[in-house]
Amino acid sequence: MKTPRDISGAVLVTSLEKAGFTVTRQTGSHVRLEFETEGNRRHLTVPLSKPLKIGTFNAILKDICQTMGISKEELYALLGW
Repeated sequence: MKTPRDISGAVLVTSLEKAGFTVTRQTGSHVRLEFETEGNRRHLTVPLSKPLKIGTFNAILKDICQTMGISKEELYALLGW
């Protein structure tokens, strides 16, 4: 599946919340999310820009996939895209 190019930071944060991430704080235009996997807490920062730059978006997705041990296609299915 091709990476969506028109995703905003707010939409990504909402999708990640549905997938089990928890918003821990917001500082300015950045939201910090937390996810616990196998007893390890991971933190992820998402900028609330419209739309997210493709490099930033891909880096966030790559980090999530590595943390959860899933492929991008599985992540897209989890997020409902």
